[in-house]
Amino acid sequence: MTQSLLKRTGSGALRSYSVMAALVLATTSAHAADGSTINSGDTAWLLVSTALVLFMMIPGLALFYAGLVRAKNILSILMQCFALTAVLSLVWLAVGYSLAFSDGCPVIGRFGKMFLSGVTTTSVRADCPTIPELLHFAYQMMFFLITPGLFIGAFAERMKFKAIMIFSIVWSLVVYVPCCYGVWHKAGAFFGLTGVIDLAGGIVVHITAGVAALVACLMVGPRKDFPSAQLMPHNLPLTITGAGMLWVGWFGFNAGSQLAANGAAAMTLVVTHLSACAASVVWMLIEWIRNGKPSALGIATGSIAGLAAITPASGKVGPIGAICIGSVSALLCWLACSKLKKKFGYDDSLDVFGVHGVGGFVGTILVAVFGTTAFAGGLGDFSIGSQLVTQLLASVYTILLSGIASFAILKVIDRTIGLRVTPEEENQGLDLAEHGEAAYNQ
Repeated sequence: MTQSLLKRTGSGALRSYSVMAALVLATTSAHAADGSTINSGDTAWLLVSTALVLFMMIPGLALFYAGLVRAKNILSILMQCFALTAVLSLVWLAVGYSLAFSDGCPVIGRFGKMFLSGVTTTSVRADCPTIPELLHFAYQMMFFLITPGLFIGAFAERMKFKAIMIFSIVWSLVVYVPCCYGVWHKAGAFFGLTGVIDLAGGIVVHITAGVAALVACLMVGPRKDFPSAQLMPHNLPLTITGAGMLWVGWFGFNAGSQLAANGAAAMTLVVTHLSACAASVVWMLIEWIRNGKPSALGIATGSIAGLAAITPASGKVGPIGAICIGSVSALLCWLACSKLKKKFGYDDSLDVFGVHGVGGFVGTILVAVFGTTAFAGGLGDFSIGSQLVTQLLASVYTILLSGIASFAILKVIDRTIGLRVTPEEENQGLDLAEHGEAAYNQ
């Protein structure tokens, strides 16, 4: 009788274990079939990277630019950065993400993911299945909002706040979104080009913003008394602090773009830092040799040039390539800021075109040279010649798109509400004239 009971008990337990095992297997199979392969390490790194890129905009870029303008315009810069962060985040939610990262026509996506329609906490994308799509949405949102943040420095101290907001919203949808869609989402959608290398935005962010900055500063016109008067930065400690914040945030900007916590992200972080270091040293040496003294503003500007230049190339180059790109970018960006601007007389107030436009272009082109395995430390399996053609065409197409679209948008705004504040408002300062506040008590 006891043996019979044990047999029945054993067979019952065996059946229970079998059922449990079947349930586990069924759950695992459903998990895999759903595509939910979310990795906690990758997710944690991208959460940090998302915060780092937002940190680049507010407070990093805000303080970097705020210190460079005169005291009567500091709040206007801070306000523009904060307002762009808030407004463009809502635009990204409403239509930006859907148009940039859902399949659609040859040049732009469709409206299927407006307001994150269909995106849940377990949704993943086929091209980055180890992170939640919600996190991909948030990370890319930071790029969307910081790009117009870059070009506000070109027309600082003289453009109407409402004109800036309208231009930034329309430009982001007309220029940024198609570039993002064609370079980062759907290969071949960017004017039919495939194989474009742009890890974190040399094309999508820096060239687009740099060209828009140049067009805008020309159309808005120079500041009063430019270039006869010296329009000096009012608070360089703010600028240096902002530059340091940008440098730190750039690790999330570039290394985060690997969308994984792995060796590729580590290499990207290393080369990002080395490019900034090389560019800082080269810019410092140029000033030291030419002027007899190295300036704090110069070394800070050099670091941003190196960071902008390595952005597109950071996923392909090794340490030596990064140092080369940083060094070249410092020299060419210095020439653009100190010589080119003076020669042609345009008032790019905070050197957006000279640093971001030129720097982004340098990195976009030089990745074809230093990113190939034929160069020491290069990681890309491509020939220099063919990749140079691809990178050059992508750059030219981006310049034309951003230049033409920026001109058209600004022309319409100028004909309707106007681009520029009145001379009286400019003399008073945008802090009081546009926002009714003063940064410092008199």
